[in-house]
Amino acid sequence: MNESAAPDGIVVDAVTKRFGDALVVDAVSLGIVEGEFFSLLGPSGCGKTTTLRMIAGFERPDSGRVLLRGEDVTGVGAAKRNLNMVFQDYGLFPHMTVAENVGFGLRVKRVARTEARERVAETLAAMRLGGLEGRRPAQLSGGQRQRVALARALVNRPAALLLDEPLGALDFKLRKEMQLELKRLNHETGTTFVYVTHDQEEALTMSDRIAVMSNGVVEQLAAPRELYERPATAFVAGFIGVSNLLELRVDERADGHVAMRLGDGARLLAPDPGGALGATHQLTIRPERIRIEPDDAAGWSRLPGCVADVVYLGSMTQLLVDLDHDGGRLVAHCLADDEPGTRLRPGDPVVLGWPADRSFVIGSGAAASVSEVAA
Repeated sequence: MNESAAPDGIVVDAVTKRFGDALVVDAVSLGIVEGEFFSLLGPSGCGKTTTLRMIAGFERPDSGRVLLRGEDVTGVGAAKRNLNMVFQDYGLFPHMTVAENVGFGLRVKRVARTEARERVAETLAAMRLGGLEGRRPAQLSGGQRQRVALARALVNRPAALLLDEPLGALDFKLRKEMQLELKRLNHETGTTFVYVTHDQEEALTMSDRIAVMSNGVVEQLAAPRELYERPATAFVAGFIGVSNLLELRVDERADGHVAMRLGDGARLLAPDPGGALGATHQLTIRPERIRIEPDDAAGWSRLPGCVADVVYLGSMTQLLVDLDHDGGRLVAHCLADDEPGTRLRPGDPVVLGWPADRSFVIGSGAAASVSEVAA
């Protein structure tokens, strides 16, 4: 990676970390732009928290480097990096008031008392905690305690705020509220946020860019829409939201599309990824792109099958359909009041379809490099 790629942000340059015989992070490279909301997303054990801890200075990589605003800080301890970290366990001092908790780091740094008071008041106002200065943590709601923890981190004006699944202990409604709150803070303060989560929807909601990790490597780094609509690997397609994976054999190509003919009007189409006739490709189609009983229009995939299950999800109905041609299963979503999806029952025959351009051949797009820096 070019050391000057992100001089004002964070550069993770081919870092590797082992614990005993276990390779936890494998030559991961990232460029995080100053001021962006950047997420490390993946399942448990994928290496995302270890990567964050190496950025923070709590772990030292076995090889590779970490740069902060152009300076190599690989050998610098956590206390000497201008970074603050927020954990799921807020770690507030129960015997201190809100104002004392928020101002604790300033006292440790021996910031002048007048300046410290001003910065605490300013940060509490930004976090919408005005009027709660004299309360203790036990007198606060879960969301208020979370905001106090964030205020304590932000009052020190760090180069970046590192967050390790900080919303995990909150209930569903409060998590949603805090997601928007974190995004607002990122915009208003201009502080770089590096966020670790296993929650795909959470990452999509808040992030400017997301690095999807699996087994210690970055599978894809891109903006949320790019990850969702143009996954670089089957893992990304399956991990980001719900996706259907299908195998397409190229029987013919025309008009920028390739087609797999299945007989009796059934066909599977996709944008042409190049390559020879007879080659097979893996493609993905999102459930909301699929239509029930579509017109027999050119340029549309058409797959007959049998309804295996119908699941009511409130705002939508989910159909599980077993395909006739290979015994595979597709998931289709339709609005809860949408005909004909809502009238179908298990055992009913059905035809599913979608425009060829709504599917995506995995690996055919120009997926963002793991070392790409520009948003």
